[in-house]
Amino acid sequence: MHHQGGRQKRFFRTMDWKRDKDGVSATVTSIEYDPNRSADIALLVYKDGDKRYILAPLGLKVGMTVRSGAGIDANVGNALNLKDMPVGTLVHCLEIKPGRGAQMVRSAGNVAVVLAKDGNAVQVKLPSGEVRVFDGNVRATVGQVGKEEWKNRVIGKAGSSRHRGIRPTVRGVAQNPRSHPHGGGEGRSGIGMKSPKSPWGKRTLGKRTRTLRKYSNRSILQRRK
Repeated sequence: MHHQGGRQKRFFRTMDWKRDKDGVSATVTSIEYDPNRSADIALLVYKDGDKRYILAPLGLKVGMTVRSGAGIDANVGNALNLKDMPVGTLVHCLEIKPGRGAQMVRSAGNVAVVLAKDGNAVQVKLPSGEVRVFDGNVRATVGQVGKEEWKNRVIGKAGSSRHRGIRPTVRGVAQNPRSHPHGGGEGRSGIGMKSPKSPWGKRTLGKRTRTLRKYSNRSILQRRK
């Protein structure tokens, strides 16, 4: 990847995205920093001694008890099927297909809302504003992902970006014509084309990249725009 490299070394924390340990309660023993993601993580210790990490939702405190499975209350940190949640419930760590594990709404401060239920179909409003239909058997965690102030952080200095593995970004018009379609010219010059291009000559800024006949189109009731 361009503009990436030289980041600080990090240990990887294995996350429990499936929350499939049903019927066993777990105690939150710590809320920890994770360099691999924007949100903090919570360490769960189950009654049988098993330990797992989950994303720390807003309001989850050390000493609280969480559970997963059917027939439990929709309390913060609990994981249950969408069809078992009341309308209006705030959720995160949302599966796309049952049993696959959380794939959506995982970034710090993100939250989705259960809008309506029709049989086994559940309508959910995603953080982007898109309304999508999900199978009622997909699992989600109750609550909003914590550390919602993350988006307001101030980098402060160039070195902080380098520690995160973000290398300098050079404008295309400042490069030579061999390196970028916008390069070249005497003095300051514009891009010289009808539409901006990537370094490889592909159109960018407004060019649609989403497949028109994507399999999930039928699940989208309202586009985010």
